[in-house]
Amino acid sequence: MTTASRGGVRGPTDGGRPARSGRSPDPARPASSGLTREVLDGLSEAVVVVDRAGLVTLVNAMATALLPEAAPTTDLTTCAVPAVARAVGSGAASFDAEHGGRRLRGVRRDLADGRHAWYVRDVTEEHARVEALQVERSRTVFLAEAGSRLGLSLQREQTLRTTTTLPVPYLADLAVVVHLPPPPAQGQPHWVRYDGRDPAPTSGLATWSLTGSLPGLAEALAGHPVGPSPWPDGAAVDLTTVLPPDFGSPGTVLVSPMRGAGRTTGALVLVRRAGRAGFARRDVELAREFAARAGAALDAAELYGEQVHLARVLQNSLLPPGLPAVPGAALAGGYRAAGDRLRIGGDFYDVFPVPAGAIFALGDVAGKGVGAAVLTGRVRQSLRTLRLVEQRPLELMRLLNEALFDAPDAARRSQFTTLLLGTLDAVPGGGVAVRIAGGGHPSPLRVDADGAVTSVAVGGMPVGALAAARFAEVDLRLGPGELLLAYTDGVVEARGGPDGQEMFGEERLRAALASAAGLAPAALVDRLLELVDGWLDGQHQDDIAMLAVAAAPA
Repeated sequence: MTTASRGGVRGPTDGGRPARSGRSPDPARPASSGLTREVLDGLSEAVVVVDRAGLVTLVNAMATALLPEAAPTTDLTTCAVPAVARAVGSGAASFDAEHGGRRLRGVRRDLADGRHAWYVRDVTEEHARVEALQVERSRTVFLAEAGSRLGLSLQREQTLRTTTTLPVPYLADLAVVVHLPPPPAQGQPHWVRYDGRDPAPTSGLATWSLTGSLPGLAEALAGHPVGPSPWPDGAAVDLTTVLPPDFGSPGTVLVSPMRGAGRTTGALVLVRRAGRAGFARRDVELAREFAARAGAALDAAELYGEQVHLARVLQNSLLPPGLPAVPGAALAGGYRAAGDRLRIGGDFYDVFPVPAGAIFALGDVAGKGVGAAVLTGRVRQSLRTLRLVEQRPLELMRLLNEALFDAPDAARRSQFTTLLLGTLDAVPGGGVAVRIAGGGHPSPLRVDADGAVTSVAVGGMPVGALAAARFAEVDLRLGPGELLLAYTDGVVEARGGPDGQEMFGEERLRAALASAAGLAPAALVDRLLELVDGWLDGQHQDDIAMLAVAAAPA
């Protein structure tokens, strides 16, 4: 058992006599003012204590360093630091202030007897870190948006407009792209500018003297980065024409090269008005990164433009031709390509006039896209040439097979086509005689005047698949009201219907032909294409080609 004694703690007792122990503890004493001062001065934040009247009664060493105006006996409501005076006068619980080149943040704590203590921290470095993080985030957002918008632009003019609109006003008050025409074109440089006041960028033609008038432009067009510089005094006429009307006084200019693959596609000129801060190091780095991305996007857009131009040339050479007039026969063709951008593919038809009538061809080249289109062109051109020396379908097909095998192995590997090749000859008294050679293609369908649909079996092996391929031949005669339809498998294999996976099928094709008996070839082909398009309902399709032949009306 222990008993407490005033001013200390006593140990265990024995018969009322104090137990023998060591020296008793010193009685508790209040801390000295010197110790209190030492503790307060060791704090990393300023402490300012005021009485109920608002007069300063105590400050520590940090307060003396950060707020020398808040000396003892100072009335904080009239303090020379406005933010502090407002906070004390309004009874606010905190304040933020810029003072002495530092950023301060104060918090009030209530004490006994109506007194208050203000705890003030120097948050300059903390605020700088937050600002730097915000700036870095804004740069990341800017580059992300730039990458997204530039990546989606495949048109040269759209890429130039995007390059000028994105930096304004984030990086500059005016953005100008000075770009060179893509090779092999030669000419003067062009410019596109944007300052945020017009709804869209404007463009114009520059002279080569502009590159010598604007500091750094010649170097940037040559692919060399340059630093920011003041806008030249007494700017030449070339420069003033680039500036928008009423732009004001330009202050600082930064020119960055826009590099593409193997060449510089242009230069990005960023201009800030006088009065706006110049380009800091991080601004220069960001501008150069953006210019590099814009240059790559512009180069890609120019490459895409070249590819589109080449595709159009190929398209014009491979699209099905207008059909010639054939004595004693009426013809019509229909075509749909699988590709979304190029209306060319591996299915084809063609008709070549000959003295006795005409030669027709309909085929389906193995493969898809441009590769199939190139082989389609080879087959069609070969037929056009070979029909000058051979007009019998079976022999002509054999010659074509040999011609395809003349190509080098690397070029013709897996390149073959299914083919129907036939002749049309008018029959005296009405009708048309048809001779068809088959090269592994689906059999054409014959539609009689009464709507009966029958298959014309031809057979044969694909052309270009084997050097010793065997082909077949069949003869028939089309009388008045009768029609022959040759088609590629894209018609019957078109997938659609309720679930989008059911094939159109030969049964539907036969039913459509039976219901259209008596129609002219052009009307029949239009109806079939409409039915197939409706069946697909906008879904992806295979190439489709069809050729309808009928005896001409008497």
